[in-house]
Amino acid sequence: MRLTLLATALAALTGLLSPGLAAAQNAAPVPVRIGVIPVIGASPVFVANGEGWLKEAGLSPSFTTFESGPNMIQALASGTIDVYVAGVAPLAVARTKGIDVRVVAATAIEEMVFVAGPKLAPYFANGADKAEAFRQFKAKEGRSARLATQPPGSVPNTTLQHWLWQVAKADKANAEVVAMGIDATQQAMLAGAVDGASIREPALTIVQMRNPAIKLIATGGEMFPDQPGTVVGVFGAFADKNPAAVEGLVKAVMRATELLKSDPARAAKPVEAALGKGITDTATITKALTSPAAKFTADPRAIIEATKKMQAYQVSIGTLDKDVPLDGLFDASYFEKASAKP
Repeated sequence: MRLTLLATALAALTGLLSPGLAAAQNAAPVPVRIGVIPVIGASPVFVANGEGWLKEAGLSPSFTTFESGPNMIQALASGTIDVYVAGVAPLAVARTKGIDVRVVAATAIEEMVFVAGPKLAPYFANGADKAEAFRQFKAKEGRSARLATQPPGSVPNTTLQHWLWQVAKADKANAEVVAMGIDATQQAMLAGAVDGASIREPALTIVQMRNPAIKLIATGGEMFPDQPGTVVGVFGAFADKNPAAVEGLVKAVMRATELLKSDPARAAKPVEAALGKGITDTATITKALTSPAAKFTADPRAIIEATKKMQAYQVSIGTLDKDVPLDGLFDASYFEKASAKP
């Protein structure tokens, strides 16, 4: 009798789950190869994995770290990763090249900020005009300011150029954009090899802790309002073959996003495990998770309009040939299904 009652209870519990998620939990784990960039914006995926929520969703994840979104596109095109966790901007370019990738969740917005090193920062003191600050720097130093960011086509590069030329209205003769990897950007700032940079967390917290003379000059909202940031993109073939797994992935990201907001100290542990690698500690990651450059959201619909604007700007600076319809790029159906269920 007890066994019968237990079986009945389990059947009832399973019935409360969506058919897709119930099947996912009962089936063999789905291997999923996830490409990530080592930034705080990717934290929801790190937390979802560290808390065991990806496993609960029926996934067996493996992770590969990349220096930028454009670099990751190559892996996506070659079929060596199934899931892309990086900036949204390169995905529009990818779709123009026939790569079927779909944004199923956001993770963060307004991540990119601009910092100035010890030589450049004083020119921005007391709310000085930004264009004039760059002009005065060149006049005194005899050279344009060297500003580090990631490769053309990336969110960091696009955001920096938008801030320089459209917001600050700096003269292009006074600022030189230098493309390099994420780690190299952080190292260059600390070594004084560049005068400024567009960076994200945890780099913002780390460089300012190590050198307080490095100053935050512009926030993400100032650089590009509602700046679209890191997203979760899924390769089309993987999504078509494993819809329940993708829904589970999105649900796990949503849970992680809520934990990052409600309990950053707890969330910091799996993030530090993914990003720290002996370079930093949990206290530093906790601080980074609560900084002005850490704004988490899982709803992909929240960044569609800003992505259109960013794409239009990419066309204007030549990193994108033409506007690409975004209807196929964003697939909010998984988020909507996950949101509708307890």
